[in-house]
Amino acid sequence: MAAARFPEMNRSILALPLLSLAFAQPAAAQDDTADKAAEAEKVSDDFHDRRYDRFGELVVTAIGVTQLDVLAGTSVVEGIELQRSLDTQIGEVLVDLPGVSATSFSPGASRPVLRGFQGERVRVLVDGIGSIDVSNTSVDHATTIDPLTAESIEVLRGSAVLLYGSQAIGGAVNVIDKRIPQRKLNEAFHVDATASADTAYNLLEGGASLDFPLGSRFVLHLDGSYRDTDDADIAGFAISPLLRADLLAEADEEQAEGEFEEAEELREAAGQRGFLPNSATRTWTTNAGFAFFEGDSNLGASIGIYDTNYGVPTRPGAGHHHGEEGDEVEEAGGEEGEETVSIDLRQFRADLRGQLALGDGFFKSLKTRVGFSDYTHTEFEGDEVGTVFDVQGLEARAVLEQNPRGGWYGSLGTQYYFRDFDANGAEAYVPKNRTEQFALFALQEIDLGAVELEAAGRWETTDVESQVAGFRRSFDTFSGALGLSHETSDGLRFGINASRAERAPSAEELLSNGPHIATQAFEIGDPDLSPESALGVEAFIRGRAGPASVSVAVYRNWFDDYVFLTATGGEEDDLPIFVYGQSDADWFGIEGQIYYTIFDNSDLTIAADLRGDYIKAELADGSPIPRIPPLSLLGALEAQTSRFDGRIEVQYNDGQDRVAAFETPTKSFTFVNASLAWKPFIGDDNLTVLFQADNIFDVEGRRHASFTKDYVPLAGRNFKVSLRASF
Repeated sequence: MAAARFPEMNRSILALPLLSLAFAQPAAAQDDTADKAAEAEKVSDDFHDRRYDRFGELVVTAIGVTQLDVLAGTSVVEGIELQRSLDTQIGEVLVDLPGVSATSFSPGASRPVLRGFQGERVRVLVDGIGSIDVSNTSVDHATTIDPLTAESIEVLRGSAVLLYGSQAIGGAVNVIDKRIPQRKLNEAFHVDATASADTAYNLLEGGASLDFPLGSRFVLHLDGSYRDTDDADIAGFAISPLLRADLLAEADEEQAEGEFEEAEELREAAGQRGFLPNSATRTWTTNAGFAFFEGDSNLGASIGIYDTNYGVPTRPGAGHHHGEEGDEVEEAGGEEGEETVSIDLRQFRADLRGQLALGDGFFKSLKTRVGFSDYTHTEFEGDEVGTVFDVQGLEARAVLEQNPRGGWYGSLGTQYYFRDFDANGAEAYVPKNRTEQFALFALQEIDLGAVELEAAGRWETTDVESQVAGFRRSFDTFSGALGLSHETSDGLRFGINASRAERAPSAEELLSNGPHIATQAFEIGDPDLSPESALGVEAFIRGRAGPASVSVAVYRNWFDDYVFLTATGGEEDDLPIFVYGQSDADWFGIEGQIYYTIFDNSDLTIAADLRGDYIKAELADGSPIPRIPPLSLLGALEAQTSRFDGRIEVQYNDGQDRVAAFETPTKSFTFVNASLAWKPFIGDDNLTVLFQADNIFDVEGRRHASFTKDYVPLAGRNFKVSLRASF
């Protein structure tokens, strides 16, 4: 099937991971996932213990990273925490975690921002394989992952994440779902279900999955979900004070020139408040999968559809130019228009994963993972079709995992990626192109007694070709990392790692040449861009310190040839011209979380949860890099009994006044949230009803990492009820 869709694909590269699937087992939620899951089910419901499992021992299921506790740090969102954080898009689900923000383009499109990095520097994975969509190319493009049916979500940070590709230079988000069953089923069937409703979005959503065995070796899986929201309720005005002032001044000018209708439209836009126009969403998904188990080997596959339609809020005064870079070109104005913009997106996806047990020799197992995507994304202006994006892609991984010997453990792997990108329409700013990548990577861990040594390396070759543009270039990049750690007798681990990472420029950075309505800019790529590289150093503390669980990291990166988009001051097609350029850059950050048990007995646990992060990033000339999230802090108190789990938290986001040219500052804001989870059946977690009140004091908030922050604020006060059931 893949060869038919991609006749120019390197078949020899694809052969290894495909042939190995004849015997294989799950690759992303594997690495002894079944054993880990069984152990997890035996863990008590004690809230502190659950947090300690996340901090003291990394539970990373993405293929090839299971044993990493030096080169990679992770946060795991699951259980009640996942239920409390669920949102339409994966970016919004994770924003409470240290070092994580979101693009927040609109309620229908929001991608994770990790350590200030976004787009091409953050990989979004499904069980260890990329989402294979175009969400990394522009933030008005939704991520084709439905958090509603996720079992858990991992945020992977640190240099070892580069094992997943040079696009993970900022980190990766790995969503674990059950589309391919991960273990045998010892019951007639198993059902998981979830449903939610809220007030800020008028949300109605639900999802369910069914697993059932066929004999002793096969397990079948079915799931589906549906979500519907209206225009979002907001606190105060839709647009920021600075933009309101600009619009009102422009309205006065129009009126002075006798353009009374235009003046009234501008004043109406400036006065919009209470809700965010054209921000409704509708999403549905359906998936089917199976797995075959034979001893320690197994094979699984799945197919599914992700379908969404969502409104795109437009910058007032800029007509239909909806914006990724709206904040950067906010003084550019634009052609006025009344047509709303919406996006209709559908992805068909097929996945394979497996494991072949190799016995007690040097290699323990061969683990494989393959994903194929057929993706179509249509931008509508009113009822008219604007631009259509068609993407077919395939990603495959094969990993040989070593048997531990004398304190030595490791894995070797290969990865292949292919994307065929085509955009059609008057605003197709990137020509038809193909990207092909092949990589070899290795991870080794040696226990030296007092210290533990870990090393990882990845060589990657990337070909970008556009026959339409007469362009073809190849890039060879190498990334490597080395880490040392020491663990105290009570489980507190100290460590330091160093890394060198390289990333090849993307097709969009190389080949853009035209009006990009998503960015409200005329974008021009640079076909002569060099790969960007970064030297990094990170120090961390993780684990248990008395009654506290601690996870703190301090990091710094020095970039050579950092790729960024910059304004020239010129105009084309009534849009400001932006060109891709390169410069050295300096990145510094600190992030951490402390979970402290205040009181703990058999009936009640009371604990404090403290989180925070700070990032400073600037180019070689000292100018700030755009859209860097400001200081954020979170403090929460939690109480848990056998039936109830309560939490009240205060989230503080500082203002950001270190801004690039054409970028506006954001003001600080504080949200107060509360939740109460109720488990009706004592001693059984198979049903949880959650009541939430978010942004209780109806505060206006704008996320600085967002391209659309000046006219897309966060939701106002929101009351939500949800339930999760498993039986």
